[in-house]
Amino acid sequence: MKQIQALRHGIRLYKNDLIAGYFNFRINTLADPYTIVGRAQPYRILLVLSHMRSGSSLLTHLLNSNPEIIGYGETHIQYASEQDFKKLFVKVYLNSREFTQIEDLKKLQMNQNYVLDKILHDNKFLTEDILNSQQVYAVFLLREPQRSLASIMDLKPHWDEEKACHYYINRLSSLVRYAQLINSKQRSLFLTYQQLLDHTDSVFTAFKDVLETREKFSEQYEVLRTTGMPSIGDSKGNIKAGRIIRNQRKLNHTISPDLIDKAKLQFEQCSEALSDYCSTIYHLDYS
Repeated sequence: MKQIQALRHGIRLYKNDLIAGYFNFRINTLADPYTIVGRAQPYRILLVLSHMRSGSSLLTHLLNSNPEIIGYGETHIQYASEQDFKKLFVKVYLNSREFTQIEDLKKLQMNQNYVLDKILHDNKFLTEDILNSQQVYAVFLLREPQRSLASIMDLKPHWDEEKACHYYINRLSSLVRYAQLINSKQRSLFLTYQQLLDHTDSVFTAFKDVLETREKFSEQYEVLRTTGMPSIGDSKGNIKAGRIIRNQRKLNHTISPDLIDKAKLQFEQCSEALSDYCSTIYHLDYS
C-alpha cells in the first residue's frame, strides 16, 4: 500500500513538474512582458484596485466568470517593472487551474485575453509607472466606510479602529493616485460594492464595454481551489456559494462617529476623483 502511495505521489510530482515547465517555457522564453510563445496577441493585464473588505473577492470571481479573463485573487507580487507581469502569468496559470483528469489538458491552452491580479495594499507597486502601460486595465472598487471598517476589524482583531481607519483613508488616497496615472477612461472603470449588488446588469455591461470582451459575464461563477483562502481572498463571507449572495452577515464591531466622519469624507472625495478619471456605469462615452 505504501509503495502504491509513493508511486502515485511520484507521478503527481512528475506531472506538476511537466506542467510548470510547459508554462515557464511559453511565458518566459520571449522578452516582451506581454507576449508568450505560440501566441501572436499580447496579453492585457487586468488589475482589481481596491481596499480590504471591499467585496473585491466577489468582483474577482465575477470577472473570472468570463472565459476571456483568468486570475484568482491576490498574488502578492511586488511589481518593480513590466517584466514582473511574467511572474503574474506563471503564478496565475499554475495556481488557478487543477490538472487531475485527462480532460483538464484543455486548460493548458493559454487563450485568455486578460490576466488578473487583485491589489489591496500600497507596497505591491515598487514603481507605479507600470500603470502607464497601454496594456494595463483597471477596475477600481470602493465600499462605504462603516461596513468596510467593521469588517476590517473583524478580519484583523489585533487592529484598533484608528489603525483600520488610517489604512482605509491612506488606501483611498493611493487609489486616486493610481487613477491619475492611468488617466484613461478607456482602460479604467470605477464602481462601488453597492452598485455591484444592486445594479449588476449595468456593471456587467460596463465590463464588456471597457474590457471589450465578446463573452458574457454571469452572477454564477466557478469556485476555485483558491476560493476562500486567507491572504488570497475573502475567507469570512459567502464567496464559496458560487453566486452573488446579497444578504450581508452580521458584524459586531462599532466604529466611533468621528472616525466614520473622517472616512466618509475620504470616501466621497475618492469617489468624485475616480469618477473624473475612470468610466462609471453611468458614464461610458469616454469623453
